[in-house]
Amino acid sequence: MKEMDCVEIIVEKEEYIKFGVHKGMQGWICLEQRIPPYWLVNFPQCGEKDDIAEISIKEEDLKLIPIMYAKINEEIAEKYNKKR
Repeated sequence: MKEMDCVEIIVEKEEYIKFGVHKGMQGWICLEQRIPPYWLVNFPQCGEKDDIAEISIKEEDLKLIPIMYAKINEEIAEKYNKKR
């Protein structure tokens, strides 16, 4: 993986949930520099909305994807907000 790669989170972990990040959300790697095994990942929303989070994610919890769709993040966040 490298800076600007598009990724999807493939696990549901409490350490990510507390920042509003859930399995299936998509983001992009912010920095080439990292602290192994973590990457800094930004999880955006559409348009001018605030990002969901920018947090460190373990490489093993990510998969590379060809294109990122921020709309997916909004749909997943909406689903979890309805459960509360």
